[in-house]
Amino acid sequence: MKIIQNKDESYNSPVRKDFLPAFQPFIENEEINEVIDSLKSGWITTGPKTHEFEVKFKEYVGCEASFAISSCTAALHLSLVINEIGKNDEVITTPFTFISTANVIVHQHSKPIFVDINPDTYNINVEKIEENITEKTKAIIPVHYGGHPCEMDEILKIAQENNLTIIEDAAHAMGAEYKNNKIGNIGDLTCFSFYATKNLTTAEGGMITTNNLDFSEKINVMRLHGMSKDAWKRYSSKGSWYYEVVSPGYKYNMTDIQAAIGIHQLKKLKKMQDRRKEIAQIYNESLNDISEIIIPHPKPYVKNAWHLYPIRLVTNQLRINRAEFIELLKKENIGTSVHFIPVHMHPYYKKTYGYSDDDFPISKSLYEQEISIPLYPKMTDKDVLDVIEAIKKIINKNRR
Repeated sequence: MKIIQNKDESYNSPVRKDFLPAFQPFIENEEINEVIDSLKSGWITTGPKTHEFEVKFKEYVGCEASFAISSCTAALHLSLVINEIGKNDEVITTPFTFISTANVIVHQHSKPIFVDINPDTYNINVEKIEENITEKTKAIIPVHYGGHPCEMDEILKIAQENNLTIIEDAAHAMGAEYKNNKIGNIGDLTCFSFYATKNLTTAEGGMITTNNLDFSEKINVMRLHGMSKDAWKRYSSKGSWYYEVVSPGYKYNMTDIQAAIGIHQLKKLKKMQDRRKEIAQIYNESLNDISEIIIPHPKPYVKNAWHLYPIRLVTNQLRINRAEFIELLKKENIGTSVHFIPVHMHPYYKKTYGYSDDDFPISKSLYEQEISIPLYPKMTDKDVLDVIEAIKKIINKNRR
C-alpha cells in the first residue's frame, strides 16, 4: 500500500481506487444452483418452487396466506383491485415514496391523497391522516420508508373507525418488526418488493400477505388472468386442460426461476439482516457527532430492516448543496442514491392535480437534503470505513 507523505496530495487522492456501488445483490452458489435446477427441470414459470417459496414466506411472517407476484407494484395494484377501489375513490398515502405507490392508485382511476411525513422517521404523519379522510376515502397505503415501520397502532385505529382498508407498502420492510409483530402480519394486506436492490431479492418480484381469507381467494384468481384456482397445475400430471375465467384478471404471477432465488434468500435473510444492522451501527457510531448531517434514529419499539441508510445534510452549515455533495462522493469513488423525489413534484402529478413543490414542505425539504449511502450485506468493513472517511473528508473541507 502506498503511503503518501504530502498532506495535500493525500487529500486530493480519492479515498478508494475502485468504485463502490450504491448497491450490489448478495447472491451465492445456493441461489445459482437452484436456478439451474429449475432450468433443467423444465418447469420455469409458476410451479412447485413458487409454491414452496410462498409457504416458507408465510411461515416466516406468521400470516394466513402469501402470494408470489411479479412485482410490488403489481401487488399494490392487485390489492386495490380486490377491494374494488375505482373511479372517484380516494386513497391516502405519502408523497415521499417511489412513484409506483401513487401510480397504481391512478391506474384505478382513483385519486391519491397525500399526507406529509414526520421529520424524524420520514414516514406518513398519522396526526394528519384523519383531516384528509372524506366520504370518498377507501384505503390508506402507509409506506415503511427505508425499512422503518410506520406507526401502525394509530393507523389501525383510524382505519377501523372509518371503515378503511390498510394496504401496507412494505417494499423496504422485509425483516422489519413493529412492536414485536413482523411487517406482513399487521394490516389487511401487505405488499413486499423483491427487486434487485431489496433486502431479499428474486431479481424482480413481490409478495402479498394477508390474514383475510376472502382476500386470499380473490388474489389467487386475479393474479393469473382471473382463471379458476390453481390454473397453473393444468400443465402438471395433477392438472386438467380445462379452466374457467371467473373475472378479468391480470398477468401478475411469479416464475419458478425467480422463486428459486427467493427460497435461498429467505433462508439466509437473518444473516443478511444481521450484517445490515451491523453496518448501520458502525455508521451510527462514526457519524452521530457530525453536526453537519442528521442520521437515522429508529424508534425503540421497532426493528428497522435497514434497507436504506439515509443521511440528511444540514445545508446551512455547509458551503455545498446536496447535488454537489453527491458529486464529491463520486469523486471519492463512493456511489449513492436519493430516496425519493416526492411524487407531488413530478410533472404528471403537478399537471393533473395542481400540486406545487411547497405543498408538502417536509417531504420537499428532506428530498433536497437526503443522500442514501451504501448499505448492503456484500460490503466489507473496509468498504464501510471508506464511506465514513469520504463523508468526513468532504464535510471537513466544505463546512461553513
